[in-house]
Amino acid sequence: MSHLQRNQSEPIDRLFQGILSLDTVDECYTFFSDLFTIQELTAFAQRFQVAGLLLDGNTYEMVRNQVPVSSSTITRINTELRYGSGGYQLVLNRLKEGDTQGSAQDPVPAK
Repeated sequence: MSHLQRNQSEPIDRLFQGILSLDTVDECYTFFSDLFTIQELTAFAQRFQVAGLLLDGNTYEMVRNQVPVSSSTITRINTELRYGSGGYQLVLNRLKEGDTQGSAQDPVPAK
């Protein structure tokens, strides 16, 4: 399984720095709507939702009933959850921590 490596390419690093510079959900909408089509962004959001559902212990069938994705997509995401670099877990855990701390919905957590 191939994963991105830190400093793999300057353009990727620059993109990530740009994303980290965003301060609010509204800024994210503005940036990502320029960067992706609605379909691309929806697909990314669905993958993220699937990862959260799988981490919460949902079965493939339960996930498919909640998110319109194929079984192969669910399998691919589950494989990343089990053998990947831990990115899904990192972000989803931080979001859960923010939820338990009563974070505001609009601001992106402080850097």
